[in-house]
Amino acid sequence: MSETNSAVTADMSAQTAPHRYTAAMAAEIEARWQDFWDAEGTYAAPNPQGDLAGDPELVARPKKFIMDMFPYPSGAGLHVGHPLGYIATDVYARFQRMTGHNVLHTLGFDAFGLPAEQYAVQTGTHPRVSTEANIENMKAQLRRLGLGHDKRRSFATIDPEYYKWTQWIFLQIFNSWYDEKARKARPISELIAQFESGERPVPGHTRPWSELSRAERADVLSGFRLAYASDAPVNWCPGLGTVLANEEVTADGRSERGNFPVFKAKLRQWNMRITAYADRLLEDLDELDWPEAIKLQQRNWIGRSEGARLDFPIDGEKITVFTTRPDTLFGATYMVLAPEHPLVEKFTPAAWPEGTREAWTGGHATPAEAVAAYRAQAASKSDVERQAEAKDKTGVFIGAYATNPVNGEQVPVFIADYVLMGYGTGAIMAVPAHDSRDFAFARAFELPMRCVVEPGDGRDTDPSTWDDAFVSYDAKIVNSSNDEISLDGLGVVEAKARITEWLQERGIGEGTVNYRLRDWLFSRQRYWGEPFPIVYDEDGVAHALPESMLPLELPEVEDYSPRTFDPDDANTQPETPLSRNEEWVNVTLDLGDGPKQYRRETNTMPNWAGSCWYEFRYLDPHNGERLVDPEIEQYWMGPREGRPHGGVDLYVGGAEHAVLHLLYARFWSKVLYDLGHVSSAEPFHKLFNQGMIQAYVYRDSRGIAVPAAEVEERDGAYWYQGEKVTRLLGKMGKSLKNAVTPDEICAEYGADTLRLYEMAMGPLDVSRPWDTRAVVGQFRLLQRLWRNIVDEDSGEVTVTDAEPDEETLRALHKAIDGVRGDLEGMRFNTAIAKVTELNNHLTKAGGPVPRSVAEPLVLMVAPLAPHIAEELWRKLGHTDSVVHQDFPVADPRYVVDETVTCVVQVKGKVKARLEVPPSISEDELEKVALADEKVVAALGGAGIRKVIVRAPKLVNIVPA
Repeated sequence: MSETNSAVTADMSAQTAPHRYTAAMAAEIEARWQDFWDAEGTYAAPNPQGDLAGDPELVARPKKFIMDMFPYPSGAGLHVGHPLGYIATDVYARFQRMTGHNVLHTLGFDAFGLPAEQYAVQTGTHPRVSTEANIENMKAQLRRLGLGHDKRRSFATIDPEYYKWTQWIFLQIFNSWYDEKARKARPISELIAQFESGERPVPGHTRPWSELSRAERADVLSGFRLAYASDAPVNWCPGLGTVLANEEVTADGRSERGNFPVFKAKLRQWNMRITAYADRLLEDLDELDWPEAIKLQQRNWIGRSEGARLDFPIDGEKITVFTTRPDTLFGATYMVLAPEHPLVEKFTPAAWPEGTREAWTGGHATPAEAVAAYRAQAASKSDVERQAEAKDKTGVFIGAYATNPVNGEQVPVFIADYVLMGYGTGAIMAVPAHDSRDFAFARAFELPMRCVVEPGDGRDTDPSTWDDAFVSYDAKIVNSSNDEISLDGLGVVEAKARITEWLQERGIGEGTVNYRLRDWLFSRQRYWGEPFPIVYDEDGVAHALPESMLPLELPEVEDYSPRTFDPDDANTQPETPLSRNEEWVNVTLDLGDGPKQYRRETNTMPNWAGSCWYEFRYLDPHNGERLVDPEIEQYWMGPREGRPHGGVDLYVGGAEHAVLHLLYARFWSKVLYDLGHVSSAEPFHKLFNQGMIQAYVYRDSRGIAVPAAEVEERDGAYWYQGEKVTRLLGKMGKSLKNAVTPDEICAEYGADTLRLYEMAMGPLDVSRPWDTRAVVGQFRLLQRLWRNIVDEDSGEVTVTDAEPDEETLRALHKAIDGVRGDLEGMRFNTAIAKVTELNNHLTKAGGPVPRSVAEPLVLMVAPLAPHIAEELWRKLGHTDSVVHQDFPVADPRYVVDETVTCVVQVKGKVKARLEVPPSISEDELEKVALADEKVVAALGGAGIRKVIVRAPKLVNIVPA
C-alpha cells in the first residue's frame, strides 16, 4: 500500500549531516563492496587439490557445503519472497566462514522446462535467448543483495557442457540393472555375462542367450535396465501435448501447469526403475537430518506394505491380487479390477450371465459396452480423484465370476475406478465387512457382506445392520474355516501367517511386500529439454550413444511447440517438435560395427533431470573429463561421523519439493554411488524448509485482483479508485498484483536493510506477511549503528580506546554468546534482536563507543548486513575484508548475570525478592533469606520447622 514515511524522506534529503547513512549512501557502499568482492574473488571456495594443495592451514579447516534449491529464471524476475532462502543461506555461510570453515556456497540455474518453451511459442523467440536474458536479470538482482556466491562454480542446466553429464548419467542408469541379492546397481554387462554363461536362466525363453535375436535380447534386458522404455498407462494431457508424471497432475485430474484435463492413455515412454530402490530410499531416511514431516511424506509416497499375493481361479486361468489382509480371505465376496487391467477384455463375455442384476450392468446391453463406457469415464479422472474417500463409488460388472480359493464361492468381478493399476496387481479381493471403500461399493451394488473379524465395539456379526465397515488389527478372526484350515479364534497377526503358509503350500499364493511407489515416467513430448542419448536401429532396438558423442545438443527447429489438441479430446497421440526435424532424427552413425542408419529418440527428458545431480557439478564445474573428481567429491560430500551416507551439509528450499525433486535426486545419487562414481549415497544430509513471505491480495467486487500499491486504507476499510475492496493474506506474485521487487526496497533503503528485514520478520521456517511500512525499522537500526561509530557531520570514526565499563562488557559478551548460538541454529530473527539490544545500549550510554566493543559489534553484524560491516570495518582501520575475520568469542565471566532474583516464600506466599550472586551456596542463601527484614516480619517470631533452598532462585520457609 502507498505510504510515504516522513522520517525516511527526511533522512534521504538531509543536507545538514553529509555523512548520515541514507539510501543513497547505502547504494554507493553496496555497489563498491560488491565490485570489490568480485575483483578479489572473496567467496572462492578452495578445492582439496590445486587450491588446497600444499596449504596445511586450509587442509585442516572443517568444510561446509551450503546449497539453495535450484532457482528457475522467470521472465518476471524476483519479488521479495524469492530471496528469503538465499539471504538465509548467505547469512549462515558467512557465519561459517567466520568460524573457520572452508565454505562452498554458489548458485546455478535450472533453466530447461515449460515456461521458456511456452514463451517461445507465443513470441517466436528461441527459448535459449529468453532464458539467458532471464538468467542475466536474475543474476543482477541477486548480486544487488550482496550474496556471497562462488561465481566460478555457477552454471545453467541448459549449458551443453552441463547437460553432457546429465546425458552421461542417463546412460549409466540405462546400462545398469539392480541386483536384489547384492542390493545395488551393477553394470548391465555383468547381467549379460550371466545369461551367456547360463548362470542365470533367460526369463521368458527356453532357448539359450546365444540363440536369441538382437530384438529378443533387447526385450529381455529392458525388463532389468534401470532406465527402460515400455508401453504403459500414462497421464496424457492433450492441451499441453505431452505426458505428465503422477506428481504433475493435480487432485482434480488436471495439469499442474496450464490447468488442462489429463487422461489415462497407453504410450511407449521412458521410465526410471526407482521402485528397485524403494527399501533403501526408506531405510536411509533414518540417517538424514530432515524435518520429520518431509520424511513422513516420502515414507507415505513410497508406501511399503507387507501382505500376500494370491490367485483367484477364473475360466481355467487366474487373477492375482495383493492384499495386506490375507486373514480376511474368507470374507471376500466380490473382486474389483482396475479399469485399465489387461485381463478385463479376456474375461469379459459376449452376453450378460443369466440373472445379472440391472444395477450391475450400468444400463448397457452387453458387458463389452458397459466396460468400454466405464473405461472412458475413468480415463478422465486423476489417481488422486479416483481414490478420494468421500466420493460415490462407481463401477460395472464385467459379466464374469472368479472362485474364492478358500471356500469355492463364485464371486462376481467388477471394474471400478477406486482400484488403480499402478498399485499392487491392479486387482483386489473385496472384503466389504472390513474395508470402508469396499463397504460403500457393496452397499451401492447390493453385494453380500460377511463378518470374519469379530467386532469389538458392541455391534453384532451381521454387517447388513452396520453403518460402516469394522476395521481392526487387534481382534479375533471368526467364520473363517474349511476342511483343511481354520483361522477361527486367532489374532490378526497369527491368522495372516497361518493363511499365507497355507496358500504357499498349495502354490496359489505367497507372502510379499508391495509399494505405492511407481517407476518414474521420464519422457516429455517437448522441445526445451535434454535430448536422450539414444538411437534406434531398423528393428526398433535402442542403442546408447558412446560418451565421445556427448553432448547430443538440441537442434534448431522452426516450431518449438509440440502438437497440442482439443484439451478435452482423449483420443489423440503426442507429436514432438523434434520429430519434425527429419535431418536430425534420421542419422548415419558408426557405433562400433560400421556405419548404419539410426533414428534418434524424439522425446526429451523432464525438467527434473538437471536438478537430480547438480550438487555434484558445483564441486567440479569445469571438469570436461569426468562427472566430478573423486578427491573433490570425497572432500565436500563424502561420509563423515554422524552422516554415514554423506551429502550436502545444509540444503535449504521449499517443502513443496518433498516428493518430486528430493526423491528423484536421492535415486540418482544411489545409482551413482552403487556404480562407484561418487562416495555419497545421499545427496543432502541436512534439509531445512524455509517458510513463505506472503502478501495481502486486494480484490474488487468481481473478484479481480487490483494493484496492492494503489489501495488506500480508510476507517478500517480498503479502497481502490473509490471502490471498496476486500483484503486477504495470500501468495505474492505478479498475477495477484501484490508483488514487491527487491529492487524497489534496495532503492528506498538499501540491500542491507532488506536482508535484515527478511531475516527479522520471524522464524525462518514459518510463513510471514510482508509489510513494506515495517522495513524502516531495520533501516533505523543501521543508521544508529553507523552513528555509534561514525560522526555524521565529519565522517570521522568516533570510537575511543578507553576500556568499557562492566555493564557494557556484560551487554557485549551476552550479545556475542547469544548471536553466535542463534546464527549457528539459523535463528536469525533473534540474532538481530540481540544485536539491536546491544546497539541500543551503546546509543543510550552516550559518548564515544569503545573500540573493543565497536569492532565485535561490526563482526556480529557482518553475516547479516555485510556491506555496511565492510565499510565500518575499513573505517575502523582494517585493510582486509571482514568476510574472513574470526567471529567474536564471548568471555564466560561476563555472560553469566551478575545477580539473579531469589524468591523467598513463607507458607507458600512470596514475602521477599532478593538479588543474589548466581554462584551463592544453599547455606549462604538460607542465611541471607532468614535475615531479610520482610521475612522476619512475616514469621512474626514463630519458630521454623523446615527451610527448602533451591539456590540461587528459591527459598521456601515452613514455620513451626
